[in-house]
Amino acid sequence: MPAEPSPAKLLAGFIAKFDPAVAALIRRTRAAVRRRLPTAHELVYDNYNFFVIGFSSTLRPADCIVSVVASAKGVALAFYYGADLPDPDGILLGDGTQNRFVRMHGGVSPDTPAVARLIRAATAQGNSPLSRTGPGELVIRSVSAKQRPRRTVRRAAARPGAAKK
Repeated sequence: MPAEPSPAKLLAGFIAKFDPAVAALIRRTRAAVRRRLPTAHELVYDNYNFFVIGFSSTLRPADCIVSVVASAKGVALAFYYGADLPDPDGILLGDGTQNRFVRMHGGVSPDTPAVARLIRAATAQGNSPLSRTGPGELVIRSVSAKQRPRRTVRRAAARPGAAKK
């Protein structure tokens, strides 16, 4: 019986489903968050709508500080308790009662000063502190059998004279 793939190998496969530019952005964003939160646990969800890597102080999703969230349209950083974060730069998007996000595009990254401040604030507001030592664990939490396409669907150009439906 073949060995079960490692979490790192599974993660690489999930990311490989995306268009190359989106996959590269996922990897860059993950690496930047990992540098900022080296002891956080990475909780991975390859769900129907989104691919998510949550950075958490514990193995509990409720202790998630920030998540890398991706779809075929792009990548964002989501703050689980973002509605409570100070946002003097006005970069947080969303109007729900809890979650807020920042799109990663046009030079915006976890290293952008305003985003870095949000990550620090989210870390400080957490109920459980990050471990001071050791790397966090990479855990595949769920994989949905059915998923939205991870690559941009390109529609064929209409042929001259083609009937419209």
